[in-house]
Amino acid sequence: MTRLGDVCEKIGSGATPRGGKEAYKDAGIPIIRSQNIHDWVFQPDGLAFLDDEQAESLSNVEVRSNDVLLNITGDSVARACIVPSERIPARVNQHVAIVRAGKEINPTYLLASLQSKKTTLLSLASSGATRNALTKRMIENLDIDLPSREIQDSIAQVLDSIQYKRTLNNRLNDYLSQICDAEFTDFVSNQRDASWHDGTLNELVEIRYGKDHKKLAEGPYPVYGSGGFMRSVEKPLSSGESVLIPRKGSLNNVMYVDEKFWTVDTMFFTIPLKPGAAKYVYQYTKRLDFGTMNSGSAVPSMTTKILNSLVIPIPSDSALVSFNKKLQPFFDLFGKNEEENRRLVSLRDILLPKLMSGEIDVSKVDLTQLTNNHLAGRMHWSNVIRVRAIHAVHSQQSQIPAYESVPKVSHSPCRTALTLGGIAPLLSWLAVSQFTAQSFAMLVVF
Repeated sequence: MTRLGDVCEKIGSGATPRGGKEAYKDAGIPIIRSQNIHDWVFQPDGLAFLDDEQAESLSNVEVRSNDVLLNITGDSVARACIVPSERIPARVNQHVAIVRAGKEINPTYLLASLQSKKTTLLSLASSGATRNALTKRMIENLDIDLPSREIQDSIAQVLDSIQYKRTLNNRLNDYLSQICDAEFTDFVSNQRDASWHDGTLNELVEIRYGKDHKKLAEGPYPVYGSGGFMRSVEKPLSSGESVLIPRKGSLNNVMYVDEKFWTVDTMFFTIPLKPGAAKYVYQYTKRLDFGTMNSGSAVPSMTTKILNSLVIPIPSDSALVSFNKKLQPFFDLFGKNEEENRRLVSLRDILLPKLMSGEIDVSKVDLTQLTNNHLAGRMHWSNVIRVRAIHAVHSQQSQIPAYESVPKVSHSPCRTALTLGGIAPLLSWLAVSQFTAQSFAMLVVF
């Protein structure tokens, strides 16, 4: 076993900018807070910024490329991820620690070590008399396994490959979201006619409360909270299309699902009252600032009374059906990518303890076969992929082009066999390709 502090170049918490929240700007140098740090994933929603002067005053807590960020206080304690390169330069506040790998340890392996020791970290954090907190000494004294750098790099390659594929799925879903947003704007701005009327949200959906999930056994049905997917349980609370609206906490994290699911007691779910209502309500409500409607004092809260009384433009039944039909292909693809991401998370969580303990000889891991088996039914990694532009937001087309009429995108990285090892060049190509909602707007993988 190796003491973590002996293989890290830096372990230290961030700092509060002078003036606190009043110092935050709409643009500038990012200051990363605990809400941005999730397990394995950086969440940019709610990211705050500092001006150059404030950032300079916090130069001692500057984030560097490949730094591992670890939440050290509050309910999100022990969550950790690697900072994305596009967020550099950045700073961290007092609730986040920078854990910087030294030469002896691979940064991804360092992150994996923290994730594999999460139970220990949570126990340490709860040992104090007040709120959950991790100290610098606790982190430094954490014992981890430290195999050879070659083995570390191999383990990191497996975990990075899984994350690359999740990143690709998220990027594709961003394109899908842009298209749907543009279609919604056109729908309410240019297609409204005399058949529409102003009504309230409860004309389109019935709002219901989520329930506690803690006593449920593990199973196939996803559980959603205000932060997104939480776990899978043995039975669903509801099924079909639904718009999920936070009741407490992150009030603006509105979600859409179309499956059997469970929502926690701090999350509303909805039952559509008209065909096509769910997608329309989702597109409308995700634009609202529910924080300004907050009924709580200490904890942001939402009520059914507020939601049911929301004034919303109500399209005709036929217009709703037409809008739903136009968006359905994009939502189908979005859902498939989300499901694949959940499978990838499950795969990663199964692999992690086996990789870290040496139970799996990483030199003998066949990534292609492994993921084919785990993601059976979604797509075969061995297939050659084709990336196609299928929709132009500002075109006059009322229908998505037929398969045969869609121009193929010709680029060599996209012809790579879809193994996890082939994801990196594809992502590189996506990064430099200037696809936007105003041009081709989306990429679809077949």
